[in-house]
Amino acid sequence: MTTVEAVVFDWGGTLTPWHEIDLVAQWYAYAQVYDPVHGAELARRLFDAEESFWQRQRASFGAEGTGHLAGVFERAGIDTSTWQHRDALDAYLDAWDPHTHTSPEVVPLLEGLRADGLKVGVLSNTMWPRSFHEQVFTRDGVLPLIDGAVYTSETPVGKPHADAFALALAAVGVADASRVVFVGDRPWDDVHGAQQVGMRAILVPHSDIPDHQQVPVDVTPDAVVQSIGDVLDVVRAWNAEAVRATGA
Repeated sequence: MTTVEAVVFDWGGTLTPWHEIDLVAQWYAYAQVYDPVHGAELARRLFDAEESFWQRQRASFGAEGTGHLAGVFERAGIDTSTWQHRDALDAYLDAWDPHTHTSPEVVPLLEGLRADGLKVGVLSNTMWPRSFHEQVFTRDGVLPLIDGAVYTSETPVGKPHADAFALALAAVGVADASRVVFVGDRPWDDVHGAQQVGMRAILVPHSDIPDHQQVPVDVTPDAVVQSIGDVLDVVRAWNAEAVRATGA
């Protein structure tokens, strides 16, 4: 067993606890500003456009990537040059604010990892821009504790594609995948994706992932934690075992 040098985290359902969200209602926050007369119809069209990207991403095993919000707006026929779009986008992102709060266990966890000399990273399948994620992490006191982050809104691939995890390794500056642990809530995206490149994977199994978002996969995580804060104990135990194995 090798010593762990970095821990990379999924975002939604992992650093931010899972809960049910009406995604059409989230898009209605945008639609009622952009076109209040046809808000309900537009919200459904935006949701369908977004879902088409996620369907493509799953069908291609991450090779097609997740896309980004600009692609959703283009597919839904939105004129992104208008003030209505700019104001509507602000309303849409604001509507997500109460759904993005980081678990209170995360700051002590990341502080503990960094105190042990480990790097901390994030790899998120997301359509949102980096700036929005960084605003969330800044609000919750997390951003200074992250050494590198990969958001698939900026990449040609998404999880579970091996190239997405390779980008995460580069972001934390560790070349040897066996020295990096990935923590996530999805067996296919996170556990399978990490293990296929040689990383260890820790599953946080509390997300009620909708059936249509699941891809059947036969995987066994290297560890399962019932609380995100328990990741620190798991990593410390692995590193203590590695030290004993080397006789140091």
